[in-house]
Amino acid sequence: MAVRIPSRLPLTAKAGGERLVAVLDVGTSKVAALIALIGPDGEPRVIGTGQKPCFGLRRGLVTDFDKTEAAIRGAMDQAERAAGQQLDRVYASISAGNLTSTVVSVEIDIAGASITSADMATLRDEGRARINPGNKTVVHAQPALYTLDGQAGVESPIGFHADRLGMDIHVVAADTPPLKNLDRAIRQAHLGLETLVAAPLAASLSVLHSEECDVGVALVEIGAGVTTVAVHRFGMLVGVAAIPMGANDITTDLAAAFATRRSVAERLKALDGAAMAVPKDNHEAVEIPPVSDDGHAEPLRVPKAQIIGVIRHRLDLLFREVARALDGQGFSGPQARQVVLTGGGAELRGIADFAAGALGRNVRIGRPRGLTGLPPAQGGPAVATLAGLVLFAAQERGDIWHAGPRAVPQPSTGSGKIANLIEKLRGGL
Repeated sequence: MAVRIPSRLPLTAKAGGERLVAVLDVGTSKVAALIALIGPDGEPRVIGTGQKPCFGLRRGLVTDFDKTEAAIRGAMDQAERAAGQQLDRVYASISAGNLTSTVVSVEIDIAGASITSADMATLRDEGRARINPGNKTVVHAQPALYTLDGQAGVESPIGFHADRLGMDIHVVAADTPPLKNLDRAIRQAHLGLETLVAAPLAASLSVLHSEECDVGVALVEIGAGVTTVAVHRFGMLVGVAAIPMGANDITTDLAAAFATRRSVAERLKALDGAAMAVPKDNHEAVEIPPVSDDGHAEPLRVPKAQIIGVIRHRLDLLFREVARALDGQGFSGPQARQVVLTGGGAELRGIADFAAGALGRNVRIGRPRGLTGLPPAQGGPAVATLAGLVLFAAQERGDIWHAGPRAVPQPSTGSGKIANLIEKLRGGL
């Protein structure tokens, strides 16, 4: 395998106030790459994309370094050729590793004085010291909420007077080995890793509206091998969960049910599959070739309704787990009525109506926005995470864990309970 040509431009290269960024969505079925030019106003413009099938992952976990590396190289090469630029560092998504989220809270004594940047630095350091990921690795530790004397609602506390200054930090963590393995696969492709970004956070940035996040919304991203759930309330991400099930399971079920190849089953899902049946599906027959191609086995003819029945059985299992994840994150009540589906699995015909019935909530399909230059063919829910990675890079969101002591202000834990954060928010309204 040829050695990758050294990059001409680092990730942060600037020309005329513009900045180049490269992002990678390393998924179970494919690797997608995107290069964007971020203007001085922070608006990203896509200048190159690439995509390659990937056979080196299972449920988001790297299982073959060489195959994963080859897919990363191929996707990046396509994107770089389209962009006319080479970059040596990337932002990459992570959906595996048992993603978990907690809220860490911290308070410091101000004694009625005016809050200064030094106080904010002290608060940040106190918060960072209270984060205890245990045997996991912190992926994100971002500020969720500031409080003055227990009252929420201040976005920037500097200059305010208070006796006590508090901060809540939303911490996302994952098992360490999957993160290290993904990092190694990326580095084997002669790329530096700028940072890993939790896939549900990235996807949320590209498909959710600010008003949805204020009122309360859950984003369900159905990937090939992993489905992630991200809950937003009062404008903030407050909970993350991952379910080891995805669209590939539907393909496997179809292949097993009709004794056919996975490639045929994938085509059945895309062309004839649906989450909801209509009366004519009982009468329209589909011919399914057998696994063997020795010329002796006869193709199977089944009504579309039978194919849809297999798909619905898997969706029943999946959305039962999604409902449990939502309950586990406290997503209930009158402000927990909106769910947004995205990811490649959200392209299945009728899945929004199915999910609405299964979850008892309003459901829409989320498509990426906020980018210019994205090819129309890549504007569907399957590229939500990829688009969100660019928006994440453009925003340069502060992170107290990775910035280290005395770097970027953010919140930490006292109660560690999302319910406590929501109560503080309600009290500040």
